[in-house]
Amino acid sequence: MMNPNWRLETDRGGFALKQIVDVTLPKARRSLSVLGILSAEGLPVCAPRLVGTDPVAEIDGRGYCVLEWAEGAHRSGTSLDQGEAHGLGVLVGRIHMALASPRAGLDRPEEASRAKVTTPEAALEEADRFLDVITALDEDAPFDVDARRRLRRRKVLIDAHAGRRPADEVPVGPAGWTHGDLQPLNLLWRAGEVTAVLDWDRLAVRPYAEEVVRTAQVQFTTDGGRLDLHNVSAFVAGYRTIIAISDEALGDAVQRLWWKRMTDFWQLQWHYDKADHGPDALWVSGERLLEWWSERLDEVQDAFQAS
Repeated sequence: MMNPNWRLETDRGGFALKQIVDVTLPKARRSLSVLGILSAEGLPVCAPRLVGTDPVAEIDGRGYCVLEWAEGAHRSGTSLDQGEAHGLGVLVGRIHMALASPRAGLDRPEEASRAKVTTPEAALEEADRFLDVITALDEDAPFDVDARRRLRRRKVLIDAHAGRRPADEVPVGPAGWTHGDLQPLNLLWRAGEVTAVLDWDRLAVRPYAEEVVRTAQVQFTTDGGRLDLHNVSAFVAGYRTIIAISDEALGDAVQRLWWKRMTDFWQLQWHYDKADHGPDALWVSGERLLEWWSERLDEVQDAFQAS
């Protein structure tokens, strides 16, 4: 479910009114309080307006917040030049550094992060489940025909690469508080600069390398299903000017994200289990990327470690 949003025009300026439905109100209060601190640090975020000292207003059992309106436009990561990609990496590093500061008021991570590693057997079982679902349909739509073909190909890839899965559930490298979803729709741009980082509902502790690699993947995957490796390298180089992160940690995160994409069927879960066809196009583009990536594992690793 998405948070309903409204734009407010007032004599004090423009604001975004947001009903909080995606997260609990305590988590929303934590994230919104952090935004006020990040804004004071000069980072491009939308500071909340307070009700007394509370960033959340509770009305008739519902929670709302009001944020400063940010001007700018969404941009595909593949439209960025290498200088802009580098600048985005610098910004992500600054965000991680600010979230780690005592001023942010967030608890310091005490335990090593863990990341579930799906077994090849479990992934093959899920692929077969969806193949059975498609077989049981009264009539195949074009999506079903394509999904059947791609599922069979996915099974071949899983069998071929089973030995390359991550060895354990403990990622390499430092962890800390991260945004969690730095995809194009959560960034606003103007004149080559990010004017706002939006949607902080997924603020949580993760390995830094995980956020770096995932952000690069969602930002720099082309419509044709390949990574713009030049922008990937520029982005990571920018990040490393702020945060020291090892080649080993980046390589581990790349392997983990690739294997997650290899064993994840979330778009089909939405389509067949939830009858929600919104992510259908992401299934096709994701399969194209997986094919391309699996043929260039070393090349992709090198791009993330080039800086």
